[in-house]
Amino acid sequence: MLRIPVSLRARPVILAFLALSFLLDLLSATPSRADDFETSVAKLNDQSFTVKEEAVLELVQSGDDRALAILSALQDGELFSHKKQNNVIVFSQEIDGAPHAIDVLTAADLGEHGKRDLKKITINNKLRGALKAALGALRLYSKDPDTRIAAAKAVLANPSPEALPLVVEAIEKEQDDAVREALDMAQAALLLTNGDAEERLAAVGMLSGSMDPDVWQVLGRAAGQEADADLAAAAQAALASIENQKSVYNLLETLFFGVSLGAVLLLAAVGLAITFGVMGVINMAHGEMLMLGAYTTFVVQQLMPNAIEYSLFVAVPAAFIVTGLVGIAIERSIIRLLYGRPLETLLATFGISLFLQQAVRSIFSPLNQPVTTPDWMSGFYAVNGALSLTYNRLYIIVFCILVFLALLAVLKRTPLGLQMRAVTQNRAMASSMGIRTGRVDALTFGLGSGIAGIGGVALSQLTNVGPNLGQAYIVDSFMVVVFGGVGNLWGTLVGALTLGVANKFMEPWTGAVVAKILVLVFIILFIQRRPRGLFALKGRAVES
Repeated sequence: MLRIPVSLRARPVILAFLALSFLLDLLSATPSRADDFETSVAKLNDQSFTVKEEAVLELVQSGDDRALAILSALQDGELFSHKKQNNVIVFSQEIDGAPHAIDVLTAADLGEHGKRDLKKITINNKLRGALKAALGALRLYSKDPDTRIAAAKAVLANPSPEALPLVVEAIEKEQDDAVREALDMAQAALLLTNGDAEERLAAVGMLSGSMDPDVWQVLGRAAGQEADADLAAAAQAALASIENQKSVYNLLETLFFGVSLGAVLLLAAVGLAITFGVMGVINMAHGEMLMLGAYTTFVVQQLMPNAIEYSLFVAVPAAFIVTGLVGIAIERSIIRLLYGRPLETLLATFGISLFLQQAVRSIFSPLNQPVTTPDWMSGFYAVNGALSLTYNRLYIIVFCILVFLALLAVLKRTPLGLQMRAVTQNRAMASSMGIRTGRVDALTFGLGSGIAGIGGVALSQLTNVGPNLGQAYIVDSFMVVVFGGVGNLWGTLVGALTLGVANKFMEPWTGAVVAKILVLVFIILFIQRRPRGLFALKGRAVES
């Protein structure tokens, strides 16, 4: 462990902090009663700053969880005495647009107050210094590990020599590995700023390799402003090592975004792969199934505004049913009349897509609709300072895997799946064996549309929900199907992930539009060599 420089131990201000730390050691031996805490809080309103300073030390000694909030408010000038409530110490908090007085001891709402009803509790420079020390001690010795980590990070961001004894003592007592690591980084930053030459070099070595942005700033200051050439060179080398690690994490983050895009493309394309493989239909309205799924999510959230956290669990089956029924209706009313005429089918489904877009504009307006992301999908998981994974994309990747596995189970384990595979391989033979190919076509089209609908639910958590939502994914979906192999689910999976990752890796250098063009050119060249894609279907009908 790094040691404290002797020169720092001799400073009187440090002795004051060590004394404060000694007082903290008494907490386990001298439990404080509730009335003692109330008396100490009341003393903060005394006219004497000496009495207030005594009250601050007593509050630190108390071990009461309320002390941190009270002293923080005092430091920020947000602690008051209520003139009309016997000088009770209060916070001022806005409730329903009006200022309310909140009792610091009981958290009771004492009602609205006017500007003259409260008197701010004042502090001077000496008391401000005592407060700074007290708050640092309270946070470093808090019962909550997260609070202790936050306190250590605050010291790391603003390394002040007065905090060094407290940090050293906290390290000696700390049992939590995560907190100890944060404290070690804070100690190294303090010694890099205030230690002797040997300690500062050791501190650079300790900070090297850290992915904390505050550490980067500390090393950056040492590299750019340090007069000691050896120390500046060591700091610069540490920064170079960190930059190399950051580039690796940046690649991992790009890969994560590429996989999440691939998951969305898979949900959009897998239904298209099924209908294209079984029926040979080029469905230009498939993107609108995504749109209908996203709008179903919007409608579900409008119907259950007080249960947004559970809305997606309702939206997923609802979107599957809605878009599945729409798909069956389209197949039974239009598509079945055009089998064997691919060009006419393409034109008919393109017309259906325009009709569905206009219907949505007429019902919901042409403006984008707001879809709320549940709290459990909001935010991100910070692996370190250079890599963060957003929860919504993580959940969508998991959701995509579950949908894919469920679809595989349907195709491999159910009578419908067996019939679909039979019709895909040889429609005429399947029909002669008694399989009702018309019924299989309708259910296949409904299944593909339903999967696209639940893909729209996922898309509603990533992008705007509007009438043109599906148009942004229909071309990419066709590219995935052609690249992976028409009608092959594993080919669709590999194609979606490959194109998603390729797009994300090229976008920083070429831009989003040029990246898509390059992917399209690659697919054109690829199908010149492998016309049936990565995983070609096998069967007499396919071979002929």
